[in-house]
Parts: sequence; C-alpha cells; structure tokens
Amino acid sequence: MPSHDTRLPLARRGFLLASTGAAAALALAAAPAHAGARRPFGRFGSPAARLTPQTLYVDPKGRGDHTTVKDAVAAATGSGWTLVLAPGTYRETVAVDVTRTETTWIGASEDPRDVVIVYDNAAGTPKPGGGTYGTTGSATTTVQADGFTARWITFANDWLRADHPDITGTQAVAIKVQGDRSAFHHCRFLGHQDTLYADSIALTSFARQYFSHCHAEGDVDFVFGRATAVYEHCHFRTLNRTDLAAAPYGFVFAPSTAGANPRGYLVTRSRVSSEAPDAFYKLARPWVPSSDTTARPSLVVRDTWLGPGIDAAAPYTNMSDAFPWQNQRFAEYRDTGPGARITVPENRPQLTREQAESATREAYLGDWRPWKETC
Repeated sequence: MPSHDTRLPLARRGFLLASTGAAAALALAAAPAHAGARRPFGRFGSPAARLTPQTLYVDPKGRGDHTTVKDAVAAATGSGWTLVLAPGTYRETVAVDVTRTETTWIGASEDPRDVVIVYDNAAGTPKPGGGTYGTTGSATTTVQADGFTARWITFANDWLRADHPDITGTQAVAIKVQGDRSAFHHCRFLGHQDTLYADSIALTSFARQYFSHCHAEGDVDFVFGRATAVYEHCHFRTLNRTDLAAAPYGFVFAPSTAGANPRGYLVTRSRVSSEAPDAFYKLARPWVPSSDTTARPSLVVRDTWLGPGIDAAAPYTNMSDAFPWQNQRFAEYRDTGPGARITVPENRPQLTREQAESATREAYLGDWRPWKETC
C-alpha cells in the first residue's frame, strides 16, 4: 500500500530476532510448547503414526518428513493435504499455488507463538537478477489455493525501515491470501506496513476469508486488500513509532473492495489496542488501486472495542483525494471504547438496526460456515 511516509526509518525493532533459534516475539512473550521434545507433533500423530495418508510432518530438527514448510508444500501435490508443523522458527518464503486446494496447516503445539514462518523482504528489496519484489512479491507466505485453513501459526515479516534507510518501498507483507474459503483460527500476523493482505485472485473473484481469534499488528495499512473477509474475536494492535513527530502514525484497515462486490471487510466482536499515543492512528482509509479505479472500499466495524489510539474525532481519512472516504462504504455499529466516541457525527457513519441485520458473518460468507470447523 502507498504511504506518505515510506521514506522514514523506524527505530524500534519489531519482532523476531533473525538468528536461528531466537524466538523473541513482538506481540507476546515466548510460551512453553505443548508439543515436547519426545512428541514434537503433539496430539497430531507422527511420521510413524500418521493422522491420514495425506498428512505430512515438518520439523526443523529433522524429526518429520521435511525440515522446511516450502519442501512440504512442494511434496503435497493435489488436494486435501494436512501439514503439521513442529515448534520452531521457519525462516523462508512459502507459496501455495492454485492447484493445492483444501490444504490445512496445523501448529502442533496449539500455541501460535511456538510456530513462526518469517522472512524479511520488502517491496523495495532488490531481487536477484534485477528489479525489486514489489508489495505482492514481498510476502513471506502466499496462499492462492481455495479451501486453505491454518491454526495456531504465526505469519511474520520482520523487515525494518531502520535497517534499510535507502529503500523507499517499505511495504513488507507477512501473508497474502487470495483463495476462496480461506480460514485462519488462533493465528498471528506480525509486520509493520501491509502485514495482512486479504485479497482475491482476480478483480472479478470475490474470495471469502475468515479470521477467528487472531492477532494482527502493524502501522501503515496493515490489514488491506479486496477480499470479502470476516474478522471475528480478533485483536488488532497498532505499533508505536519514533521516526514520526506527529500523527497519524498509520491506519489499521485499507480495503480495496471491488465496486461489484456487495461486501468487503466485516470486523465484529473484536478490539483495537495501541502502543502509540492517544489518537495517533486512523481506523481506516480506502484503497482505490490504479488497477481498479472503480473499486468502492467496504468496511463495517461492529460490536468492537476501539482503544484510545484511534482518532475518535476523525477515524477515517483519504488515501487519495480523488477518492474521498465519504464516497466509499464505511460504517460502524455499537462500537465501544474511547476510540469509538462519536464527537463529530459526520465523521462516524453508523448502520441502522435494520442495516446491521445483514452485516453478519452468515451474510458475508454465504453457505460457508468456517466457525463450525473443528480440528
């Protein structure tokens, strides 16, 4: 996502230490793994006792079928595979292409702090052979296949502005999700700018995605894209910045919903907290990309606690004056907290009770019911 401040370095080091075995995380302290040394795959079997013939086990210490997630994905051709990931830091980039449908990834310890997939490319990082990665190419993990499910995994991008003051393309994606029926349960998404890219495979594809009990954090547009996405019981955390002297430090949501899509992002029963000073963050700004100037970004935030880090008087702003946020589809309903106070009513569009009846996970996701899935 573009940013007015992409040239500015960030002094605060974000999350995972780059050295092998280091697991100091930004959002949460390290936790003891439930999958122990003798049972690195917890209750999910082992290479000697597979859950199913299409279950593969990944362990950086060599106790599984593969030591990297990338190798396991390469081996899991076709549909219906399950990858069980032992605790560890997997420093690599991973891509799940459109042919690998109905795939499930499981963090074996059932604690997302224990299983971390992380890399450090940014949009402006030079590529071997010339050019740069761009926003999409910066993603640590890319999921294009339909029917993808992840549980208890951290997806991270630990590229930092302060380490690369010469790079102006500071977008650094932790995960880009494009497939329909993509579900994430108890996962974390760690980054700074453009952390969680909830998108679709094409402008005419209305991919449905569901995020339950997840944690996402960053600063600039750190939840963005054109998917139809429901965020339920999620925590969004805005980061402090020492490289900026004044607000705004950034923006939580930047949807780019296609104009033909009746539903974009729905945030429900969630919370937004902040490390930054009060009112230094905007809740959202609309992204109308050059590839789709007919986009009408859509965001509904309902029954959600907004902390003091959100600018209550002016929670929305423009990304481009050519596409003012007032012309987009932004609304709230029954939000609480200091960041939800309505002091300037024209800056806080609200759903009516009747409109709120159709702003539900069922309405957004149709015949797909990912909240009923069990592991």
